Amino acid sequence: MDKKTSKEIQDLVDKATAGDKKALETLIVGVQDIVFNLSLRMLGTFADAEDATQDILLKMITHLSSFRGDSSFTTWVFSIAANHLKNYKKHMFARYPLSFEYYGDDIENGKSKDVPDLTQNVEKGILAEELKMSCTNVMLQCLDMESRCIFILGTMFKIDSRIAGDILGMTPEAYRKRLSRIRKKMADFLGEYCGEYGSGRCKCIDRVNYAIQSHRINPLQLDYMTATEISMQTMMDVKNAMEDIDDLSQDFSFCKPYQSPERTKHLIQEFLDSTQFSTIQRA
Repeated sequence: MDKKTSKEIQDLVDKATAGDKKALETLIVGVQDIVFNLSLRMLGTFADAEDATQDILLKMITHLSSFRGDSSFTTWVFSIAANHLKNYKKHMFARYPLSFEYYGDDIENGKSKDVPDLTQNVEKGILAEELKMSCTNVMLQCLDMESRCIFILGTMFKIDSRIAGDILGMTPEAYRKRLSRIRKKMADFLGEYCGEYGSGRCKCIDRVNYAIQSHRINPLQLDYMTATEISMQTMMDVKNAMEDIDDLSQDFSFCKPYQSPERTKHLIQEFLDSTQFSTIQRA
């Protein structure tokens, strides 16, 4: 989206607010993946991320006439998404919050060896990879909402501190300091417990059945392994600038970006094809 000039984007916005469906579709397609990936990391599950993505895209549509070009369109969408997600209460981990202490205790003391085979003939290596992606994503839920958002913007999207500060309502200096502290906290936890990304004893292959029993993964619904991964460079194209905050980035390679699920795309398309579209365009 940000590969387009500001004039091209403003032209699309003007056409979309005037009722041009094609222009609106172009704007939605340009941001739906970044909205989904931000939602996935903030909320922890594919189902919750899909629901939030739809909410955010609809909010973007209804507020489109307020875009004035003072920032990039992507930054404007990030602001809408971040504010929506920081106050989002409908996701699973809002009802069942996590902490690093709880997560660490479960890794150390969970009776993973006492669980029978629950793989349902799905290859254990595939289930271990699903668990790895799920576990490290869920680990983000141990951070409070704002810290989580800071970490994701700085580590996954590598957004410039000035832009991230504007999105989150803080100075660039405050953002950089908090990001550095949060990254260190995450890296320390991974180093102590995780055998996949750190030097800990926990190995996903050994905890597959325990994870199935705990409903953390489902052999019949592998969200991460069936999702379409997109290149990190594609995600980097949405930002205006990049900066290296510290040297911990190699510890967070689990932040892989994915295409928004087909179900989300279909629901948005159904909305655009519905009579609701004209109603919202007049909002």
